[in-house]
Amino acid sequence: MAALDPKLISGNANKSLAEAIARRMSMHRGMQVGLVDARVERFNDGEIFVEVFENVRGEDMFIIQPTSKPANDNLMELLIMADALRRSSASRITAVIPYFGYARQDRRTKARTPISAKMVSNLITEGGIERVLTMDLHAAQIQGFFDIPVDNLYASPIFALDILHQFDGDMGDVMVVSPDVGGVARARELATRIGAPLSIVDKRREKAGEVAGMTVIGDVSGKKCIIVDDICDTAGTLCKAAEVLMEAGATEVHSYITHGVMSGPAVERVESSVMKSLVITDTIEATSALKACKNIRVVPTAPMFAQSILNIWNGTSVSSLFDTKTLVPIYEGLYPNGMWGR
Repeated sequence: MAALDPKLISGNANKSLAEAIARRMSMHRGMQVGLVDARVERFNDGEIFVEVFENVRGEDMFIIQPTSKPANDNLMELLIMADALRRSSASRITAVIPYFGYARQDRRTKARTPISAKMVSNLITEGGIERVLTMDLHAAQIQGFFDIPVDNLYASPIFALDILHQFDGDMGDVMVVSPDVGGVARARELATRIGAPLSIVDKRREKAGEVAGMTVIGDVSGKKCIIVDDICDTAGTLCKAAEVLMEAGATEVHSYITHGVMSGPAVERVESSVMKSLVITDTIEATSALKACKNIRVVPTAPMFAQSILNIWNGTSVSSLFDTKTLVPIYEGLYPNGMWGR
């Protein structure tokens, strides 16, 4: 076991998630775990200033900071916090980045464009961070952009527990749907977990950002369709896919999305769509409009992140959390064993 206790510090990107992780770690360990006392502020010109009020010399530090909107500010907060900890002689610095911004720019899709995900990974590595813990990277190969260990958690085990709980007794009618061909692997993994068939919505684009047409591959007649994806940005494509599935004979459409970016008119689109529910995680802090939306529900990731941090600190397996049996006791307060113990 590690000699020193793990210490958590948070930026301004998602303080509520950081506090929830600290509470869960307190429950797991039977002793109080809090956030390190620090201030992360801005000068009048927008420059970020960090001051840590506690001794961190020789400590195992975990910075909890998704790089969500505003992505650039939150990324700089992460880097400056890491620099403050490094210069204060922290033993090890792990960046807990629930939502990794710039992940969608993971390759060159046309001439004279950047691979921003690689550049950001370089910044993180050079900033003194020694390990990254994240969830549902847009592309798994982004792990290879780093020259430090990266633990990529998956939301699908949490989604599987939620689906088996919400659709208990009606699982025979459930069908998992990938919103595009590129997301088939993610959808198949969830479908395997819950024992459901798989369908695909094939999108045809005439130009970037505009969907010219959609075709459903597979018979969804009489099915309760569950669309699964990693990011929901403006929700335009998601809501259109839900309409296409209903037109193809689906009785209900639900969506399970890991990162609710929810830009622009996204919340209004979901609220007025044919989707019965949209389930997202709390990797990105929910806005007041999102919280007020009747057909959007948020499931917590704090239990999984808390256990992952403890496993990293202890030097034990993080991938064990991909196994439903390992996740059972962590989420039993939300999903009682009897509802999904299959």
